[in-house]
Amino acid sequence: MYKKSLSQVKARYRNVSRSVRTGYATDEFCSTAIFFLSASSTVAAVAARRIRNILGPVAAKEGWKYSAREVKLLNTASGDTVKIGDVSYQLKAPRNPELVPVNHIPESMPQAVAQHLRWIMQKDLLGQDVFLIGPPGPLRRSIAMQYLELTKREVEYVALSRDTTETDLKQRREIRSGTAFYIDQCAVRAATEGRILVLEGLEKAERNVLPVLNNLLENREMQLEDGRFLMSAQRYDKLLQDHTKEELDLWKIVRVSEDFRVIALGLPVPRYKGNPLDPPLRSRFQARDVYYLPFKDQLDLLYNIGQNVPAERVSQLLSCATTLCSQESANLGLPDFPVDNLLPAVKVLDLFPMLSAQQLIQRLYPYEAMLGKEGRNAVEGVLRRFELLDGKRQSSPHAVVHVEPGLDTHTGQATVTLNIADKNITFQVPAGARPPRPPNSSPAFISTPSHARLLAEMMQSHLVKDMCLIGAKGCGKSVIAREFAEMLGYNTEQIMLYQDMTARDLLQQRYTLPNGDTAWRASPLVSAAQEGKMVFLDGIHRVNLGTLAVLSRLLHDRELALYDGTRLLRWDRYQNMKEELQLTDSELQDRCIFPIHPSFRVIALAEPPVAGSSSQQWLNPELLTMFFFHTVKPLTKSEETAVIHGMTPNVPNEAVEQLLHLTHTLRGTNDPTAQSLASSLSTRQLLRICRHLSQYPEESIAHAVNKACLSRFLPSLARSSLQKNLADCSIEEHADPAAEQNQYHTSVVRDGVLTIGKVSAPVYSPDEKMKVPDVLFYENAQHMMVMEDMLKDFLLGEHLLLVGNQGVGKNKIVDRFLHLMNRPREYLQLHRDTTVQTLTLQPSVRDGIIVYEDSPLVKAVKMGHILVIDEADKAPTNVTCILKTLVESGEMILADGRRIVSDPLEAVARPNVLAMHPDFRMIVLANRPGFPFLGNDFFGALGDIFSCHAVDNPKPHAEFAMLKQYGPDVPDAVLWKLVAAFGELRAMADQGTITYPYSTREVVNIVKHLQKFPEEGLANVVRNVFDFDSYNKDMREVLISVLHKHGIPIGAKPTSVHLAKELPLPDCKMTGYWSINQGGSPRRKLLCPTESHRIDIKGPVFLRVQGYPLERHESRSMSFTEEHAHWQIPMNEVNIVCDVTTANDVIFVATCNPVTLYSMRERADTLQCIELHDVFPRTISGVWQPFITVAALGSPLQGQVVLHEDQSNTVLHVDLVTGAVRRLVLSPGKEEETVRKTSSWWNSKDSQAGYRMCREFAHKNWLLFYKADGNQLDVLDVLEGQVHTISLPINLKSVFLVAEDRWLLTESKTDRKFLLTKPMHMGAEESGVCQLHTISEEAVSTGFGNRTVMEPAAPQEVSSEQLPNENLSTALGQKIVSPNRLVCDTNTYASVVVGFPDLLSLNEVYSFKRTSPLTEGRGPDMFFGSSRSTGPAKRVNCVSLVGANQVVRALPPTQVPLADIYPKDITPPVTAAYLEVTDLNSKKVKYIPVPRTTSMSPYTVWISKVSDTDVVIAPLGTGGVVTVDMGGYVRLWETGFDHLQRSLLEWRNMIGSEDGRPVQITIQRDSGHDVTSPKHGKIDPTNAPHVGGNQWAGGTGGRSTAGLGGKGGPYRLDAGHNVYQVSQAEKDAVPEEVKRAAREMAEKAFKERLKEIEMSEYDAATYERFSGAVRRQVQSLRIILDSLQAKGKERQWLKNQALGELDDAKIIDGLTGEKTIYKRRGELEPELGTPQQKPKRLRLLADVSGSMYRFNGVDGRLERSMEAVCMVMEALESYEHKFKYDIVGHSGDGFDIELVRCEKVPKNNKQRLKVLKTMLAHSQFCMSGDYTLEGTEHAVKELASEEADEHFVIVLSDANLERYGISPDRFAHALTSNPQVHAFAIFIGSLGDQADRLQRTLPAGRSFVAMDTKQIPQILQQIFTSTMLSSA
Repeated sequence: MYKKSLSQVKARYRNVSRSVRTGYATDEFCSTAIFFLSASSTVAAVAARRIRNILGPVAAKEGWKYSAREVKLLNTASGDTVKIGDVSYQLKAPRNPELVPVNHIPESMPQAVAQHLRWIMQKDLLGQDVFLIGPPGPLRRSIAMQYLELTKREVEYVALSRDTTETDLKQRREIRSGTAFYIDQCAVRAATEGRILVLEGLEKAERNVLPVLNNLLENREMQLEDGRFLMSAQRYDKLLQDHTKEELDLWKIVRVSEDFRVIALGLPVPRYKGNPLDPPLRSRFQARDVYYLPFKDQLDLLYNIGQNVPAERVSQLLSCATTLCSQESANLGLPDFPVDNLLPAVKVLDLFPMLSAQQLIQRLYPYEAMLGKEGRNAVEGVLRRFELLDGKRQSSPHAVVHVEPGLDTHTGQATVTLNIADKNITFQVPAGARPPRPPNSSPAFISTPSHARLLAEMMQSHLVKDMCLIGAKGCGKSVIAREFAEMLGYNTEQIMLYQDMTARDLLQQRYTLPNGDTAWRASPLVSAAQEGKMVFLDGIHRVNLGTLAVLSRLLHDRELALYDGTRLLRWDRYQNMKEELQLTDSELQDRCIFPIHPSFRVIALAEPPVAGSSSQQWLNPELLTMFFFHTVKPLTKSEETAVIHGMTPNVPNEAVEQLLHLTHTLRGTNDPTAQSLASSLSTRQLLRICRHLSQYPEESIAHAVNKACLSRFLPSLARSSLQKNLADCSIEEHADPAAEQNQYHTSVVRDGVLTIGKVSAPVYSPDEKMKVPDVLFYENAQHMMVMEDMLKDFLLGEHLLLVGNQGVGKNKIVDRFLHLMNRPREYLQLHRDTTVQTLTLQPSVRDGIIVYEDSPLVKAVKMGHILVIDEADKAPTNVTCILKTLVESGEMILADGRRIVSDPLEAVARPNVLAMHPDFRMIVLANRPGFPFLGNDFFGALGDIFSCHAVDNPKPHAEFAMLKQYGPDVPDAVLWKLVAAFGELRAMADQGTITYPYSTREVVNIVKHLQKFPEEGLANVVRNVFDFDSYNKDMREVLISVLHKHGIPIGAKPTSVHLAKELPLPDCKMTGYWSINQGGSPRRKLLCPTESHRIDIKGPVFLRVQGYPLERHESRSMSFTEEHAHWQIPMNEVNIVCDVTTANDVIFVATCNPVTLYSMRERADTLQCIELHDVFPRTISGVWQPFITVAALGSPLQGQVVLHEDQSNTVLHVDLVTGAVRRLVLSPGKEEETVRKTSSWWNSKDSQAGYRMCREFAHKNWLLFYKADGNQLDVLDVLEGQVHTISLPINLKSVFLVAEDRWLLTESKTDRKFLLTKPMHMGAEESGVCQLHTISEEAVSTGFGNRTVMEPAAPQEVSSEQLPNENLSTALGQKIVSPNRLVCDTNTYASVVVGFPDLLSLNEVYSFKRTSPLTEGRGPDMFFGSSRSTGPAKRVNCVSLVGANQVVRALPPTQVPLADIYPKDITPPVTAAYLEVTDLNSKKVKYIPVPRTTSMSPYTVWISKVSDTDVVIAPLGTGGVVTVDMGGYVRLWETGFDHLQRSLLEWRNMIGSEDGRPVQITIQRDSGHDVTSPKHGKIDPTNAPHVGGNQWAGGTGGRSTAGLGGKGGPYRLDAGHNVYQVSQAEKDAVPEEVKRAAREMAEKAFKERLKEIEMSEYDAATYERFSGAVRRQVQSLRIILDSLQAKGKERQWLKNQALGELDDAKIIDGLTGEKTIYKRRGELEPELGTPQQKPKRLRLLADVSGSMYRFNGVDGRLERSMEAVCMVMEALESYEHKFKYDIVGHSGDGFDIELVRCEKVPKNNKQRLKVLKTMLAHSQFCMSGDYTLEGTEHAVKELASEEADEHFVIVLSDANLERYGISPDRFAHALTSNPQVHAFAIFIGSLGDQADRLQRTLPAGRSFVAMDTKQIPQILQQIFTSTMLSSA
């Protein structure tokens, strides 16, 4: 006995003295613990005393003291006894001494621990099982182990996790030589062998697992799977008295040892996360609270370690830690401080006394990363209290100076020197097997000051503990960890963690040996622990904490128990055991005991926790005890610049500067939107952009940033925020000219080189040709641009990610891309049930052996194929995460133990290693994130490791070109309609108005159908796409309105053609002659002198040309009429249209109050507008009403116009492209006098005669001006800048330019006509002068030879071109070829003057006479009904279309024969005018009604001076006109007969020929009989139907007889055996009484509902007005809310089930015959202790100020706000659990007027109407003033103080901030004052561009300006969808 105890003491002594010598504690993390059993035998006592004297000074500061509860080892005759205080326990010799814990007892035992040990001993003596409960940390486990070491008991240790099953505790089957055997597991082994079962982590195990132990704990009984029965020792011994042992063995009864005990270790739930104890289980344990050590004990321990640290600092640290563990701090929501980690921390302080305590605490307790603002403040308050806020004063280590191999090489040490506070400190740290590498010597790592500091801090932590690096994705965590490992010469093992990783995946996995036996394979983590590698646990934030718990013992104690019974021990404990038990390594290994290498270290990598989030707050008290934490801060700008330049040396400097400016601007804001954008621009992504730019420097940075952020699919707010930030950083988008696009974007393969656009790559020569995709692909510019981009990135070695909506051609692009490059592909389609196993390997069983089939991923890696992963967003992100290591480091561990590595040299040396083929590449396809795809956010999780490309639907031209290739025979017009309609639907989907994004795939299918079945109408075929929506009323309305707008007549019938009624024209009669007097007496031929001078140009001034969207509607949606399109010009309601003119397909419209010019193309979707009211002053004198005429110039001045104002004779030249306006002064010196007219409002009839402009030849760039009653003509040549003035001997009434060199003049007063001929080129010297000829008009001779003189009438319109000959012949009814002109006046429908103006002989006049002449001017005033006529209007609305042989006039309804057009019983519609179309071809006249304008300027008198109808008119093309009514409504009309006929045909084709004819089904069958000669066949007297055969007449499908559908009969004979067909119309018509019944039912239900909520019908109608206006938005919001809710409730896989689908991971367990190898879907219950998902909190701040009421009449702003409020109330109804909202008003009365309280939201329409009424009443009666700012500040402050998932404030205001003296900066500050509250402002647009200015100064994406109040509900919907719902 003496010898033994002495040898033990000596062994201990050797250990201790060695550890004292090296200064490196043998215990890995805690200082070496030495403790002696006080031996009662004298010799032992002497030895102990001697040791005590030697070691006294070393072991403790105050020498050795016995503690009050002394632990004694007594040696008595009956064996050794351990005595703790007064409780003693008799020792037994252990049967398996290697299972007894060693080296756990510390040298000085704190009093508290002795108390715990004494209590456990008492319970042990009572035979009770104990439960040690307490906060996380290694203390409870350490006490249990100390007790077992004291009492020499063998241990069975199990760390429970959520993956633990019954079989892990009782028995597991293993297959040995083909037979399954049961192997006892820990609980059974412990019970039968009399060991102690230590169960750690009871709160982690799933609920149904632990009850299997209940009976074992209570009665020590258990039934085993193999038929044995465990029985308690007493009962067994009783039975043994009556039976022999053999009998009991036969009955399979096994004795449970009386020494068997259970020690359970657990955390208290609910304070911590986990499952609460099952009551029956709990009642079987005795509990003991093991809290942290008392303050004094803890302090002594720390003093012992930190002898160089001032005692006061140690106590401050401990006080701080204790405070943060108190109940109060837990109430604040702060996690417990990891007190156990103070020991290693003080050890670091001991070496580095100058280290800042605050930084040290940050490593133990990274409060800045894991807590919200309040939490951080609380912690800093505690630090301040204990004077630990010394981060600013104390220095941190600067850098690692050098690293050298350690002194004794075999222990794996390195000597590290750090520079800190200008001192170099050298110390020893564990190191790897390879030689260490000096810092900064790696070419792939660019050191920056912050990284150097981080590495130095990591060295300090590495000395004592494992570390965790926290940093945002892509900030360089992996790179830093790798650099750190290389500096210390470590071999590394990267383990990618994923969410549903199990404990088995972490530690050991089962596999089958070649003979079919099952075995266990150590995971990379375990083998790394044995080999002393450094392990990177990448993505520790993803793993479930219940799984990570199995690592806590490995990380704290460096011990591990594996599934197959293997135990790993800490190095020094292993050495101790070897010495004590005198065993060799191989003997210990036979007993399954292995050492953990002393150099083994773990570095965990994680993304920052999200404070307050239930799912992403992974950093809990348990994890805090496992690691030291280091935060990887984002690089500063200068550092990032250095890194980028280091990695991509030839990237343009300016580009880097701009990129970083943008990135750091985004990172620096506290706006969550901007920060989410910044996360897409991580350092990794920036490096990728710079690599790209260094190869392709001509690319735009904006393009690269948009690609990286995937801006095309960002929510609208984030997108606008990005655009604004790009603009602020002056990063411009380069708009490619269209020409450039088409030129380059084609793909060519020449001589084995593929060129796409400007990029070339060699074509690959593959081994497997069959795997190269080949696909039908029509090139279009946009897809080629995407492919060019892809090729650029592909050549840079990137993996690609393509994101887009469904059906935009992602697969096609990829297949085409691979086809062009000739690359074989492997294809993987992911789905909801994809697991990590299915991604990599598919296990299957062959001959009883598990074989793994390679998945496409592994095949592609091996063979160097391209792996296309489709639908990547459908798989859970935790699964797709494993692609990260593959992409990043080229490494991946497969389920069968093989691993993929990127370095081929590495693969040669090691078994089971696959080298990644250098040609392997991944292309991933995903739908865009968010609604309606609701996939997982693949881009968010992994976007920055791929090069991202957004694939969008092609632009209109590209899409058209592509569709043309699919449908070459489909008419272009049809294709354009489809392109336009789908374009608009997609835009609506982007704005969120509709939910489904219609894609190119749908259009292509429509076009394919039309190509194959051309006679089916477009209107029918589009239903193939839209019938999905036919049951959703709102959606259907939107769709129909869009399709109708673009002229797709869905729902129209071929019969609904409503053309105007045609009336016959009177006969064409020759009415007289015009003779042009020429030669003869000089009196008749007058010469007119001309003079020329240059014009004086003033200007230019540059005015803003504004673009507006144009809502162009096709008019022929439901019925076919002459009108084919219409749209509204955006002008205010007092403005008046006063002219319209056209040039080719451009329409120019001028308005005169204020003077504005609009230009638009006939088919475009935008219009340009230039406001000229600055150039035309409003009033020069008195009431001045300007009157504007526009002339559009021709080539080379296209897009430029001349404006003429007829009273001041102002001539302006306007360039609509640049906005340049020049004033042309025609006669200098005269311009002033014309203006100073005395005109006053009572003298309002035209006292002055105006000037006129003739613009017939404006397209030749010359114009003519004259003054009414004046006697000179000014000819302006715009190109030459010359004015030619012609003086005349007559006073003019009107001038018509009938040809370029012949003008028809009429004299005022007499209406006599003159012809002025002029030389073609004015200004030429020899040209001579202009000649004036009189025209005498004579009537037709009356037969007596005398001619009467015709009464001259002033023409209204004379055509400037002649009718084509065939038109002339048709009109006159005789074949004739001659010059001619069409002349219109008030007496005739039209007249033709034949021979005029070229033939100077007699010109015949043919006329279509009216019965009564048209009266000029208006009829009675439509508003006042007075009969006051206002005199002739200035605009003559008459147009001649010579090509169509038509004259079109706009007439007021009073001048139209309404009685002839409309039947008696029909009231004519209210119209603005009628278009009178006189058609000289068909000799018909028709009157087309022009619908009345919607809004009309109040200046009726002014309008009546402009035009005698409410429209102005101009020709458009050859067969149509354009009218613009006074309210600015533009309508395009087709009047030409040929045009109408062609359009009608097209329209009918679009509707299709589905007439009411029955469809017959014909089956052609070959009957095998020959056709005999045809005959009528017998007539069946009964006329029964006959099918087939050849006997009867009138059968069907027979042969040789008359009938239908047969062959060889003489003729078809239908004997009436038809299905009785109901005509289509009858079918469609539901009987009237059924409809009536349905209506009555609905009305009755409605009335009952009203009665229920006591609402009157009037109130219901009022409410409906608001509710109906926002129904669509409410609907789409609710759809999104529903689908998000459904997604949140999506079921998860529940593992370890006894029924369900086979779980691949458990296939081996299935072989062995286990039951719980299934998984099934179920609702995942939230873990207990996880914070409750809180609702989102919304406050709507509505403006109810007086101005809202006042201006409501102008723009309906109050009503719109009421609609917005109504929308919020309706959309969030029944989602109160998700959204808590309240509505508060602000006005001059105050800023918190309560409208809706969040706990009492309105439940029905009556209550909601009450809220709206309150708003109205308040704004009507409140004080004036504005409290927008105060209301916003108050709301933000109040909401921030409430508990919620997220906080939103939406401010509705018409705040004219400048008027109230509020600077936008203050308002911007109010909106962003609290980063936790997302505040948005919607301003109701105000004067001028004030709103835009405001928006520019406010933060991007936070403010909206609704110029049109109709947008308010849309904007609100946008805010909802893009922020609240993105994370709902």
